[in-house]
Amino acid sequence: MAPSKIKNFFFKKRAEAKLKLGIAGPGRKLNSEAPPPPSKASSSKQKDAYIPPKRSELSAEAKAAANAALARFEGKDKKEFNTSLAAIRAQVRKELEAEKKSKEAGHSSEHETPEQDTAGETARQDYAVRGVFFRCPMIGDEILPYKEWKGRIREFLYEQLAADRGLTACLIIYNCNPKDKAEVCIETLAKCIENIVNNPSEEKYKKIRMTNRMFCDKIKVCEGSLDFLHAAGFVEIELDNEPHLIWSEDNIDPECSLEVLLEALKAAEPIPVELDRNLQVLLPSQVRRHNLPPDFFRISPEEIKREQQARTEALEQAQILKTKAMREREELRTINRYKFSLIRVRFPNGVYLQGTFSVYEKLGQVYEFVQSCLMHESAEFSLVSPGGLKFDHQEDLDKSLYDLRLVPTVVFNFTYENESKNLTEFLKEEMMLLIQSF
Repeated sequence: MAPSKIKNFFFKKRAEAKLKLGIAGPGRKLNSEAPPPPSKASSSKQKDAYIPPKRSELSAEAKAAANAALARFEGKDKKEFNTSLAAIRAQVRKELEAEKKSKEAGHSSEHETPEQDTAGETARQDYAVRGVFFRCPMIGDEILPYKEWKGRIREFLYEQLAADRGLTACLIIYNCNPKDKAEVCIETLAKCIENIVNNPSEEKYKKIRMTNRMFCDKIKVCEGSLDFLHAAGFVEIELDNEPHLIWSEDNIDPECSLEVLLEALKAAEPIPVELDRNLQVLLPSQVRRHNLPPDFFRISPEEIKREQQARTEALEQAQILKTKAMREREELRTINRYKFSLIRVRFPNGVYLQGTFSVYEKLGQVYEFVQSCLMHESAEFSLVSPGGLKFDHQEDLDKSLYDLRLVPTVVFNFTYENESKNLTEFLKEEMMLLIQSF
């Protein structure tokens, strides 16, 4: 099964390229197997943000809690199950009442703008979320930080070398080296293979001196490059007391050809990882945790601290009335510090739904995320900003969180619309039970 994942990766990339270019009909495949018959896909595009998304949006924690809730439901009577939910709702009401009294006493509980902790502490108790986590469906079902996935991807690729050397080497070059070095290596290797394909009778293209500066600086420095050359038919021998790579058609991997390897080399891309929503359901008291962990930031804590100090000094030196353009530039400088945005949705019953999004994801994806957690998925609803701005037009849904300035965090208020206004239930029961895990 594992080797097929490598081939499927390239099949998928080739299919995507054909769709982008609008190319129809059969094309050259990465192996000799007969292509499947083409299917006619509908060309209509659905832009309705309220189409239920796939359940894969739930995090592993959410799935575990839902399974535990189901097990309790099956193993006990319904009364005890409802009692658990009633206790949660009672706690929510209690906290809402306390919050109301606090506001009446003049102690505002509004959320502060989240700032990065620049003290260098690694274990902050007031982080709104523990970090940013990802999935990698090609490799496994685990949910891990991005750096851990990079290590897992490297291990996975090296495990596939024995079964799919040429295709796997292409992915190793792209995934296990700095991008600039990988691109130079791929360009150089492609030229070497093209020279052999286009000039089969020229012997000079079939020999590479391994002490050559070009070879050392552009090829040898990259992981996977020698594995690719070996799969392409090169073998290492010594000529005139110097190591050389000599090409022979007899040495090419039987599962591939030079044309296939050349195509795979050019089609290689990073193995994709998908952002996990890290779904959480929070009580009002838990929402007071507002600081964001370092994973949310594009720059280091030290750089953030220097930037804040420079901004403070500039304000002290020049207390001037800012123009609209100046305010917009300052706002952009602030949001450009973030890679991710923490979205919270406050429901009328006081419960909050929380999820992590890339700043370049569209607002429509936030709507899909919220809808997948609702008791009534088909109900119409809107998300309203703290300032009262309602985001419910298609034009808004097609914009990114960055474009809408919904970075680094925002708290929406949830409201049902039209025929759904009389509904009083919001999140699914398995979502409500996630509160117990905090």
